[in-house]
Amino acid sequence: MTIVQEPLRALSLICSLKHHSEQSSTELLIDQLATVLREDGIQCESVRCVDYDIHPGVEQDMGDGDQWPQLRDKVLGADILILGTPTWLGHMSSVAQRVLERLDAELSATDEDGRPLLSGKVAVAAVVGNEDGAHKITADLFQALNDIGYSVPAQGCTYWNGEAMHTTDYRELSETPKAVESATASAARNAAHLARLLREYRYPSG
Repeated sequence: MTIVQEPLRALSLICSLKHHSEQSSTELLIDQLATVLREDGIQCESVRCVDYDIHPGVEQDMGDGDQWPQLRDKVLGADILILGTPTWLGHMSSVAQRVLERLDAELSATDEDGRPLLSGKVAVAAVVGNEDGAHKITADLFQALNDIGYSVPAQGCTYWNGEAMHTTDYRELSETPKAVESATASAARNAAHLARLLREYRYPSG
């Protein structure tokens, strides 16, 4: 008897400062990642975090209208998490920082076998900006996401930094730079590969 497994799922948390009605370079880069993931059979969903009322704090539910629990349900249901952020003053957006603070609550969450609740899941980073900062931001994201249980695939990030002191956005480019296209494809394919392996071979129990 052949067992048919559910398709792997990817969730993109777009940490742009712009609402869904506005064009976003961060969303464009994430859409490009999702295109490659879908070619690999991954189901993809993306949300603009700024469209949700995410309260400050480090609990799973801060109450009083906090909408993070809605996003947390999506996070827990995804095999691959893509965290995308613009670069502001050389750092990730305040929205991305708040997402990490809310994910901090998962540090103490475990499954029935004592593993971190988010172990067995894969994390990818996507960063855009008109200034330096992508490497530092990626390092900060990877450290935080790994702390709470995520695994990072080889070359698990894609980014674009515009020329310093210029105002052109990623979404305004006439074509995607070959280096970005290659990095995006590698991040997506490696994430899908690692997610399949982790579905079949779980980490040791605690």
